[in-house]
Amino acid sequence: MNAIISATELASESAGGNPPVILDIRWQLSAAKAAGAPAFDGRAAYEAGHIPGAVYVDLDADLAGPAGAAGRHPLPDVASFGAVMRRAGVSADRDVVVYDGGQGWAAARTWWMLRWTGHPSVRVLDGGLGAWEGPLETSVPSPVPGTFEPAPGAVGLLDADGAAALARSGVLLDARAAERYRGDVEPIDRVGGHIPGAVSAPTAENVAQDGRFLPAEALASHFKSLGVSGDSGEVGVYCGSGVSGAHEVLALAVAGIDAALYVGSWSEWSSDESRPVATGPDPQ
Repeated sequence: MNAIISATELASESAGGNPPVILDIRWQLSAAKAAGAPAFDGRAAYEAGHIPGAVYVDLDADLAGPAGAAGRHPLPDVASFGAVMRRAGVSADRDVVVYDGGQGWAAARTWWMLRWTGHPSVRVLDGGLGAWEGPLETSVPSPVPGTFEPAPGAVGLLDADGAAALARSGVLLDARAAERYRGDVEPIDRVGGHIPGAVSAPTAENVAQDGRFLPAEALASHFKSLGVSGDSGEVGVYCGSGVSGAHEVLALAVAGIDAALYVGSWSEWSSDESRPVATGPDPQ
């Protein structure tokens, strides 16, 4: 199944006899929020209007564990994640569609979490809420509880050592903005730069101006230019805290390429002063 779904397709499937579970994951990262001062209230945005039937899921509370040495958005407790999904109506035998405000990062993190824990059919609304042309509702649904039982390990997951090794043996992509990769600026984490051997691949380059993904063929060509091809070996992705990196893993999936995610990402890597840091435009 395709990893993304258009708004037209979602409207059609929602009107059918077996509509998908829809999850609203509106979230934004800002330096202020990272410093502890909330700058965006996803639940308030959801309550002001959401796709009919959608259930709100909080990225920080439900899709990540407490920030710390493992990064700003480490993996959540798997049992707690499963309980959140079941309360939202998620079952393994029912399609799931996730969306956010349009950036796609939070929706992709949810997509990745569900795929990693074994859900067989989850897609991201291409373009997010901004692509939706149907009505919005403000009432909060009470879904029938689902039966989803997470089984971690269905897709690739990297730790810090695995990411370092993959940068040498395969292709490790850094999904952050190029200036953070180079180390010119670092607005959030301890130090700027990148994992030695990683290739700069800003996730913003995977989408058009309206937030929709580039066509699969264009994405495949783009990733090939970065060294990702049939003979490049394993592929991994990291970012600042495992959120925008999930969006790049999703873009790779659209292009037909499997990739592992380093969830701890730069926020974990850079917190340990013993780990090497490379700067400048080149991988090494």
